[in-house]
This record gives sequence, structure tokens and C-alpha cells, in this order.
Amino acid sequence: MTEQGVTIYLVEDDEAMRSSVARWLRLADFHVEPLAAAAPLLETIATDSPAVVVSDVRMPDMDGRDLQQAVQHIDPDLPVILFTGHGDIDMAVEAMRNGCYDFIEKPFNAERLLESVRRACEKRHLVLENRNLRSQMEDLSGLHARLIGRSPAINKLRQEIIDMAPVDANVLVIGETGTGKEVVASCLHHLSPRHDQPLVAVNCAAIPETLAESELFGHEPGAFTSASTRRKGRLEEAHGGTLFLDEMADMPLEVQAKLLRAIQERSFNRLGSNTVRNTDFRLIAAINTDARGAIQRRELREDLYYRVNTIELHIPPLRERREDVPMLFSVFCEHAAVVYDRPVTYPDSATLTALMNHDWPGNVRELKNVAARYTLSSLPPEERLGSLLRQDNDIAPAPGEGLREQVQKLERQLIQDALRRHEGRITPVLEELQLPRRTLNEKMRRYGLRG
Repeated sequence: MTEQGVTIYLVEDDEAMRSSVARWLRLADFHVEPLAAAAPLLETIATDSPAVVVSDVRMPDMDGRDLQQAVQHIDPDLPVILFTGHGDIDMAVEAMRNGCYDFIEKPFNAERLLESVRRACEKRHLVLENRNLRSQMEDLSGLHARLIGRSPAINKLRQEIIDMAPVDANVLVIGETGTGKEVVASCLHHLSPRHDQPLVAVNCAAIPETLAESELFGHEPGAFTSASTRRKGRLEEAHGGTLFLDEMADMPLEVQAKLLRAIQERSFNRLGSNTVRNTDFRLIAAINTDARGAIQRRELREDLYYRVNTIELHIPPLRERREDVPMLFSVFCEHAAVVYDRPVTYPDSATLTALMNHDWPGNVRELKNVAARYTLSSLPPEERLGSLLRQDNDIAPAPGEGLREQVQKLERQLIQDALRRHEGRITPVLEELQLPRRTLNEKMRRYGLRG
């Protein structure tokens, strides 16, 4: 087999020529199946066959052009390379117009044929790879559409969610930044008996320490200087449903103590009120670090940890499930193409290899951002990923940074890249980015860029 696992079907009625060409191909490490006529090939070939066809044009029973049409009827993306000693320009043009991958006239240079076969094998490998990815994506539904992947690690996590979702017990989700802790919490909620009640998510890292207690428990007018109106807290909003506390270890310790009491007693007081309010919610908490380490650093109360982790779920980082990267990347590229109204560009084999070799310290969130920039990039597809991964540290989301700030960083980078490619010439930049002159000028001024 070739390095792509593709078989070369060589159809040639002349025994000497068939033997000679087969020998060249085998010396180049291709797996070759020599055939004296077209009929046996048409009995063998099928849609999605990992194959390339190399055929003579002039043959007694079925000529190469008819064979090429028959093969394309079976699979229109299967490459067919034709060669003949009787060809002319008109024949070549007609063959290429009818979908022939390449047309080579005899006598031909062996390297010319080998190069054509190599390129055809690469194309076939990529077509089959993308078909497989699309097939897998079409099969995604329910939980599989939320937690994408086929690796043992993600299959195990999905099964744990299915098993634990109906159990009305507290859950602690542990995973690195960007692994999808909120997605897991959402899956647990929507598969639970509380699915028709609210899921209230709280990013503990984004709440100012002075407002943390008010955020959770609510307040009455006059409870503190700026409290001019009554406000429900998140515990109250989550009544009957699920409360998700993301980055729980970033919550102030004194607030953790009050939360612990509220969880134990299923009741709380708003700030500035003596009225006890009962609440009923399922608690899902998430941390991005080892719980023991957080406890030792006095970031997480030990008693709160034990109260929360009735069930403990661990989300694997992306580097531990690299086989899921191609499917995830393709799904994210399709989503980005819809959002930004761009054509879908599926990664080639070299790009897929680079994606799987990258460690993805930002996990699925980083992969999703790179897929969006890959879809938006105007570079040739084979050049995009290397450029994007080099930029990644410069435009990676900062802690607590919102979507607007992330989009602005990406926009600045895209304009800067276009200016650099066109050496500061504005007209080709306008054409590439499809922007009016005034809009580009405003954006360059805003981002401090010069042509």
C-alpha cells in the first residue's frame, strides 16, 4: 500500500506495458493490482474504495474513456488517470472536461506518471477522510452533539453523565480551562428530572469579591450603599432547577462558608433581610485544578468540597484525546462558516497531522478559536494553521475577557496580516477583506495600524 493506504488499479491490455508500469509503481512503494481489461475492475471498485485507477485509453472491450465514465458513476471523486499512444490535444481536453484526473501521452516519463499517481493518492485519501468526518458529524445527536468525539475518554464521560444525570445529587466537575465544564453541567441538567426548570450559571471568577454575597443570595434595598432596589440572588433564581458554580475555588472563603450553610439547610437570607427563604436546587460546581491542591492553598474550603462532590466527574484535556481533534475541528469550521458566511474549508492531511500534534493548552476553547480563524483566513489552506498557531499566544483570550474583546483582537490580527501580506498597499487589502475604504480607515485608526 502507499502511505495513504490507496491501491492503484492498473488497466492495460498490453502485457509488456502492464508489467513495465506495474514494476515502476511497485518500486515507488505503491500497492498495484494489474488488470488486462476493464470488466474485473468494475466488479471490484465501489463507492469509498481507497483506490486510484490508471488506465490505457485504447482497449478492445471497453476503452479508457468509457471506463472513466463508469468509474465516476460509481464514485465521482475517485481519480482516474488515462494514458495512450494515440491521444491528441482534443482527446485530453475532452477527458479532463469529463472528470479525468490526469491525461498522459505515451511514451511518457516514469517520474511524470509517479508524480501524478502520488497527487491522486493524496486527493483520494483526503476525500475519504473528509467523507468519514462528515459521516460521523451527521451521526451526532443528543449528547453526542454536545460532547463531540469517539475516544475512550469522551465515551466514558458521556456514559458517566447518562448514569448520573437522573440522580439528584451534588456534582463536582474537574477539568482544565477550556475543556467544556459548562457543557458538561448543561448536559447533566438537560438529562435530569429538572430539565424543564432553569439552569442558572455563575462564573465565580468574574464576580467582584465585594459583590459575591449579593450575587448568590440577593439583597434588599439599603443593604449596602448602592443597593437601591430589591434583587433576587442566583440561589433563588435556581429554585426547582440547577445551580452551576463555575470556578468555585475563586469564590471568597467567607462566602464559601455561607454557601455551605445554604446547601446544608436549603435556606438563606437576602442581604439586609431577616426573612429565611427556602430553596431547592441541584448544585453542580466546577474547578479547573486539583481539589486537594486548592484546599492546601486555602482557596477552597474542605467542608464545602466534601459537601459538593457527592459525584465527581473529570473532563479529559484535549491532549489526552487527540483522536477527537479532527472531528472537533471540522465541526467548528462548519459552525464558523455559517456564522461568518464563509465557505467551509476542510483541513488537508498535513493540517490534520499538525492539529493532532499540537498540545492545545487552551483545550477545546482554543481549538474552536483556531477553527474560526482558519475559516476566516485568506491564506492558502496549507499555510493557515502554522500562521495561526504562531499567533495564538498573542490573541488567546485573557482571563475574564468577553466575546467583544476577543473578536476585536481577532479583527485587528486579520487586518494586520493583510497589511503585511500586501506591504501596506490599501487597495488589495480592501479587496481581500471586502471592506469599504471608510470602514477600513476607521478600524486601522482604532487599532493603531498604519498602511
